[in-house]
Amino acid sequence: MRIDLVLLCLAYVLSQFFRAFLAVLTQVLETDVGATPADLAFASGLWFLVFAAMQIPVGAALDRVGPRRTSAVLLLIGGGGGSALFAMATTPLHITVAMGLIGVGCAPVLMASYFIFARMYAPARFATLAALMLGFGSVGNLIAAYPTAWAAETIGWRATLWVLAAISSSIAVGLWALVQDPPKANGTEKGSVLDLLKIPALWLLFPLMFVNYMPAAGIRGLWIGPYLSDVFTLTTSEIGQATLVMGVAMICGTFCYGPADRIFGTRKWVIICGSVIGATALTGLAVFTDTSAFRSILLMSVVGFCGAAFPVLIAHARSFFPAHLTGRGVTLMNLFGIGGVGVMQFGSGKLHNAIAPTDSLLAYQALFGLMALCVFAGALIYCFSQDRMD
Repeated sequence: MRIDLVLLCLAYVLSQFFRAFLAVLTQVLETDVGATPADLAFASGLWFLVFAAMQIPVGAALDRVGPRRTSAVLLLIGGGGGSALFAMATTPLHITVAMGLIGVGCAPVLMASYFIFARMYAPARFATLAALMLGFGSVGNLIAAYPTAWAAETIGWRATLWVLAAISSSIAVGLWALVQDPPKANGTEKGSVLDLLKIPALWLLFPLMFVNYMPAAGIRGLWIGPYLSDVFTLTTSEIGQATLVMGVAMICGTFCYGPADRIFGTRKWVIICGSVIGATALTGLAVFTDTSAFRSILLMSVVGFCGAAFPVLIAHARSFFPAHLTGRGVTLMNLFGIGGVGVMQFGSGKLHNAIAPTDSLLAYQALFGLMALCVFAGALIYCFSQDRMD
């Protein structure tokens, strides 16, 4: 693999880390900064919404100035600067602002690599390459689990964030120096996101794209910590181990989804089957919420595995994109995917706050049940989409 793609992969490791590490720091942030689970749900939701909102300008920048400058500048300012701000946080507001800034920094890194794949490699290989990048980058999910819990207990969470600020800044400098922009698309055609929104086939993909990643990211990135702590009284170290298991399941799911469209000759039915299994696991969590910590972790791992259809959904949508709108196309789909998580994080925090004071168990049952309903609905709409291979 080219060195610039390796650097983009490392940057995506950071992106995966930042969307998931709050779950492990739930207890220590509440003690040191006074950040409640609802505060962290808001901060996590802001990360996802800022990340999603940035996809429109990022898509335009990829098409116009290329992935090198787009990824390097935003990661330096957002990733490096946001991590430093987080390290100095003394109130929940500081954490919220820092997470929003980090969302800006993480917004371009995966899409920059997808842009390079779409413009420089055979279309039939896109889903596999996209899944490989997503899978290797998801190591950040693992680092955000037990290793982060260990680092927070060993050197403190503030020192851990200062280290992340230095790493983010160093990778950003490397991206500026080494990323190779692909050649411009042939022709002089111009266009915008509005042209993509005029493609009817995409509208049957948007709903499932909006909800597919929502449960895996929401649970792994935030709710697994409070849930296992409140319902089963697990310690920070035990929660770190549980998040590690779910993170491994998400990575395995990514690698399995990647070549599945070529193996089975269909993208549509691979995605539908995975979505239905994931929604069924969420239903199991809603029903068997407090019966067994082991069963709950197993079901959450199934949700993580089945929620990794992201690269195949992107590949399905990419088959409808005109070449000169590739950057805007992949970032538009990413907007829906990440935006759905942000909306769920905001909503889940409010839902939990409304129910938990009177019935903590019911609050988690409502969360898991709502997530299951959303995935079932998205999959039903997706059933009417056009199955299309490259």
